[in-house]
Amino acid sequence: MALHHKDTTSTKEHKERKRCSLCVLRVLCVFVVGVAAACRQDMHDQPRYKPLAKSDFFGDERSARPLVEDTVARGHLRDDSLLFTGKAGKDFSDSFPFRVDAAVLRRGQDRFGIYCTPCHGQVGRGDGAVVRRGFRIKPANLHVDRLRQKPAGYFFDVITNGFGAMQDYSAQIGVEDRWAIVAYVRALQLSQNARIEDVPPAHRGELEPGGKR
Repeated sequence: MALHHKDTTSTKEHKERKRCSLCVLRVLCVFVVGVAAACRQDMHDQPRYKPLAKSDFFGDERSARPLVEDTVARGHLRDDSLLFTGKAGKDFSDSFPFRVDAAVLRRGQDRFGIYCTPCHGQVGRGDGAVVRRGFRIKPANLHVDRLRQKPAGYFFDVITNGFGAMQDYSAQIGVEDRWAIVAYVRALQLSQNARIEDVPPAHRGELEPGGKR
């Protein structure tokens, strides 16, 4: 009886090992099939053109297709001529495309300090740090009569497209920030050439000698 019990146990162990082996084999089969599927080259070998390669499919033989007519990238619809060009028709405008308030002037002062003061100086007289360190072409003094008489759109165009030795800043400065800088330039020009008559009557006493401050 003892020997019979031992044989029964051995048979059960054998069956259990066989069952485990089959499970391992199934797992390996699934793994191998998965790896084989992952290694397929359908996407890697898909038909495609090399950049600017000749095409036998299109009538113009160009694989690089032109944009659909009147296509505009999202966020680049320039439907406001004044905002994007500084012009009203063919001429530069002296109007701003949005209301100029204290927040706009503060933003303009901040951007002016970053991008303009290295050449034009803190108040726009063309005496920035670059000039003081030997830059041969002196930047414009924004307070000369010629520039004080220029319309706001002119300054926007110069910032956008550059002028003379000045590079364009269209890539570095957004459209609305360019207008904010123009607004601040106008404030600088007024501050350096203001008359007492330009100050509202209620505040003139704060500026006159002996007045209340």
